[in-house]
Amino acid sequence: MAEKLIIKNLRVSIEGKEILKGISLDVERGKICAIMGPNGSGKSTLAYAIMGHPKYEIIEGEVIYKDKNILELSPDERAKLGIFLAFQHPYEIDGVRLSTFLWQSYVKKFENSDKKPNIMEFRKQLKNSLLSMGMDENMIDRFLNVGFSGGEKKRTEIVQMLILKPEIAVLDEIDSGLDIDAIRIVSENVNKLVRENNTGILIITHYQRILNYIKPDYVYVLVDGKIVDSGDYRLAEELEREGYRKYGIEEEVKI
Repeated sequence: MAEKLIIKNLRVSIEGKEILKGISLDVERGKICAIMGPNGSGKSTLAYAIMGHPKYEIIEGEVIYKDKNILELSPDERAKLGIFLAFQHPYEIDGVRLSTFLWQSYVKKFENSDKKPNIMEFRKQLKNSLLSMGMDENMIDRFLNVGFSGGEKKRTEIVQMLILKPEIAVLDEIDSGLDIDAIRIVSENVNKLVRENNTGILIITHYQRILNYIKPDYVYVLVDGKIVDSGDYRLAEELEREGYRKYGIEEEVKI
């Protein structure tokens, strides 16, 4: 049986206001699951709740992976299980080089393994990952996301994925702020992880355009903290044409 991240009746609040109101869905390894919805529907809340951001209070529900309720684990323990979050707004960490940050994360993958991390192999992987993302090798020695453009920050998130090879990856609006060429490059590398590493993808997006390149097996529509519709890729195409009007949402002009 394929490994799955199983979300059961998840209810989440922020500062006493309930944002997610009973979310249930599965993310299977080797499959792509898309969550779509208008602004303010709770998409990013779902991403942060999965990874354990302390601002988000779990009211009810479970998130099960490898027979563990990960909501009972710290964020680093969730990461060690193989779960990864690509941020919508990646953080800047001044004074910490990209290579140092990634090396420390890479080493943790070997904590319960007889194999030892090899710094030369790591640097080779990092250089190749940067090149595959269309980024210059000198990014290795720059401080993490400091002075990066919005597109560079998003590409760096995917570089991290290529190095760490997560089992389940949550991509929170990874397409926002990217031009069409960058979307294509990001998508090619996400698809490579699915194909070669059997990574399960939960992609959270506002618009359908990235789904032209990362074809979802399942699409869920999130409105006001609830899943109001589901289907295959054709549902994403319908949302691109019609917006969210049939769910009672007058959506802003698409870009």
